Amino acid sequence: MRILDGGLGTELERAGHDLTDALWSARLLLDNPAAIATVHRAYFDAGADIVSTATYQASVPGFAARGLSAAETNALFVRAVEIARGAEQAHHAERATAGLPPRTTQVAGSLGPYGATLADGSEFHGNYGLSEDDLFDFHRERIAAMWAAGPDVLACETTPSLLEARAIVRALRLVPDARAWISFQCRDEAHTAFGDPIADVARLLDLEPQVVAIGTNCVPPERVAPLARAIRAETAKPIVAYPNSGERWNAVTRGWDGAADGRRLVDWASINADAGVTWMGGCCRTTPADIAALATHVRELGPATSGL
Repeated sequence: MRILDGGLGTELERAGHDLTDALWSARLLLDNPAAIATVHRAYFDAGADIVSTATYQASVPGFAARGLSAAETNALFVRAVEIARGAEQAHHAERATAGLPPRTTQVAGSLGPYGATLADGSEFHGNYGLSEDDLFDFHRERIAAMWAAGPDVLACETTPSLLEARAIVRALRLVPDARAWISFQCRDEAHTAFGDPIADVARLLDLEPQVVAIGTNCVPPERVAPLARAIRAETAKPIVAYPNSGERWNAVTRGWDGAADGRRLVDWASINADAGVTWMGGCCRTTPADIAALATHVRELGPATSGL
């Protein structure tokens, strides 16, 4: 089992940072990189094996609105990876000083879908009105720039549709050594946010050697296991899942509606593992405390089941 981190924006907001900006947490790459580093370090210390960069909503058009050139934007992808690497190195240095055994950790380059850059909640439905070629044109420069920045893997996250997944795969093929997981936003227990059967998505991605894991993110926790079972029926690849807390994003108010049902991320761990999930973490509204509890639970199962 691999443990992913939890909500980056959640922790930055809890620390008092205003993320209502269209760039969301990516804005702090410009304004306060130290704040990002603090959150990354907290997740490594909590037991996360993989921490994702603060680039979910980063794009050339988004930063162009702030007066940055394409080259300056690409440099921010590099900065994002460097920030995560610094937190990773600091974590390992402290473990070594304390005489603790080494851990295997990685940095994932986070890339949200096209809708994430619109900052209007479009990733929760995928109704962009764009063609596959349009989406390919959008993703190819981001994927190339993010991979060139030096992460261990790309996290193509909150993908709402089969159409956008096809565009991402085409963009990945232009960077033959790139490796990525692709995780989906889903409307129910069997379909993507746009309405494609998740089984069709898994069947497509199973054939793509550059896609190292398939799964879901930012879905309510109760949807994870049914979706994982549908994915597992179509692929032997690792299944990644990092749900939110169960609340729903409101793009109009730029806040979360509803309430979690009281169960913690760790309470779903065994259920999700039984359904085939092998990479677990959290998304929005989850915290380092959630990841620490999840990591402890998983590693208590022992190496035969943890896979590490």
